[in-house]
Formats: sequence, C-alpha cells, structure tokens
Amino acid sequence: MGLLSFVLLILLAGLVLGLAVWGGFALWYQCPGARRARVLAILAWSVPALATLASLAGAGSALRWGPIAFVLALVLLLSWWRGIRPSHERRWADDVARMLVSQVNGDQVALQQVRNFDWRSEADYDIRWETRHYDLAQLVSADLVLSYWMGPAIAHTLVSFGFADGQRLVFSLEIRRERGEAFSALGGFFRKFETVIVAADERDILRTRTHARGEDVYLYRLRLRPDQLRKVFLGYLERAAQLHQTPRFYNTLTSNCTTIVFELARRLSPGLPLDYRLLLSGYFAEYVYDHGVMTPGYTFDQLRLAGRITERALQGGPKDDYSRVIRAGVPGVADDELP
Repeated sequence: MGLLSFVLLILLAGLVLGLAVWGGFALWYQCPGARRARVLAILAWSVPALATLASLAGAGSALRWGPIAFVLALVLLLSWWRGIRPSHERRWADDVARMLVSQVNGDQVALQQVRNFDWRSEADYDIRWETRHYDLAQLVSADLVLSYWMGPAIAHTLVSFGFADGQRLVFSLEIRRERGEAFSALGGFFRKFETVIVAADERDILRTRTHARGEDVYLYRLRLRPDQLRKVFLGYLERAAQLHQTPRFYNTLTSNCTTIVFELARRLSPGLPLDYRLLLSGYFAEYVYDHGVMTPGYTFDQLRLAGRITERALQGGPKDDYSRVIRAGVPGVADDELP
C-alpha cells in the first residue's frame, strides 16, 4: 500500500469513527423512550460502524457488508436528525416559561414578561412577570456581567443596562429548560434545548446567582457611546422577537450567552476577530478589555479585582439597593450610582 493510500485510509477511518461517535451522542440525547431504548439504539448504530472500521483495517471479506450498511444507517440517522424541530410548546421551567415581548415607538420601549422573581433558593421563589417602560433617551450605561458556575474557564455572560432614572434591565440568552430538566453543556451540541432571551431585574437574575446558586460574579463597566448603547439594547430586543416568532435550538458552541454579545458587538465594530475566549467564556471579559471597551487607566487584573461583586452582594441587607451595593468600587461607575 502506498503512502497516499494509507493516509486516505486513515482519514476515512477517522471520518467513520467521528460520525459513529456523533451519532451515538445524537441518539443518547434525542432518541425517544427510556434509557434502555437509547442504549439499544446506540448498539444497533454501532454495529455497522464497527464493521466498517474492521473492514477498513483488512479484517476480511466477511465484513464487506459493513460500509454499505453504515452508509444506509447514516442516511436514516441524518433523515431522522433533520426532522427534530425546536418548539415553543413544552412544559417549561417557571423561570423560562414566558418570552419577552417588546414594542418600540421612537425612544419609548414597552416590555412585557420582564422577570422579577424573588429567589430564596433555586427551588423556592415567588413568580413575578411584569410590564415595564423605558426611555431610550435615558439609557446611560451598560455593564458586562460574568457569573462563574463551573471553574475559571466557564461563565454565564449577561449585559445590564442602566437608565438615568435609576432603572436597570439585564438581558441574558439562556437555555429554555423543561420542568425537571438540567443543563448539559454536551447536550447543548445535540439539540437538547431551545433558546430564550430573558429580560430581568437585577435583584432577580444577578441576585439568584450570588445568593441562591452560590456562583462567583464579576461586573465590568463598558465604555460605549449613547448610540452604541441603543444599538446593543435594541439588538437584544430584535433577537428576542426573532426567537418569539421562530424557535431555535441552543448550541453550546455557536449560539450561547457569549456569542450573542459578540454578535451584537460586531454591529458596532464589524472587524472584531474570532477568539478562543468566545468558547471559553470565563475569559471573555479579558477579550473585551483587549479591545478597549472597558474603563481606561486600569489593568485587567485591577478591573477584575474591583469587579468581583460576590462578597458585596452577600453582605448587603434585604432592604439595601442591590444594584448600588454591588457597584461600590467598580471603576467607571458614576458617584450617583453608588450608596
């Protein structure tokens, strides 16, 4: 066997192995029925894949049926996969049960289904959905928030907007979990979850992370002009309206809480490059810093240290203004925003 034939054989074997692994995960996360049914489906899928690999390795004529059977199985699997559609009609968890509805008339914005839950624990909360009104002419600030829940490399990314009248609103792209369903980063590659954009009060969506979930949260003031603030704010509303009209799947790699911020940022600066920190979202704040969108005059380490709001949030009392307490000492925050 020549070198070229050997390389092609290795590449073909790698392709078959990759497709076999992908198909196994797809069946595990999407095959209907109990665990036993999923295991049987994966075993059935594995037989022609293994026979194909054995045939490529020269196991003999007895397994020459393997490649044909694998191609047929792959066609069936892909046809089934294409038929899996996102939906709005499921038994959703309470915190993602409703979708944001917006009406924009010039500077005036009316938002329905703004979440303002009172969280005592992850399982104990008061449900509250509100209609709120905002004046875009009063939009004065935006803060990038990273909430760490699985080590230093993975964080949930949120953006909080501030208005001159003291109102604040946080946008967050999240998985739309069904009742009893838990997040899986791996499942996010296999159409396990739909996507939803949540608009919420800071005492809801940030406080639940510092208090009920025990996550470590950091806040950074973004340096954006009024027209840029407006574009990003309206960009979130646009994406929420698109999701409301057409459900879409969450994807751990290409459609997540960090990629939407990057997508909206590219509307302001089309030349922003792709970066590994878009996937390893725990480092996304450093990416933003490297592109000059944070408060100048500080190193990133200084901004990170001052931006850790976890301890301030936990020390604040239930009657304190949560938004003011967590911003104490954050560079770039105006004096009238502080306690």
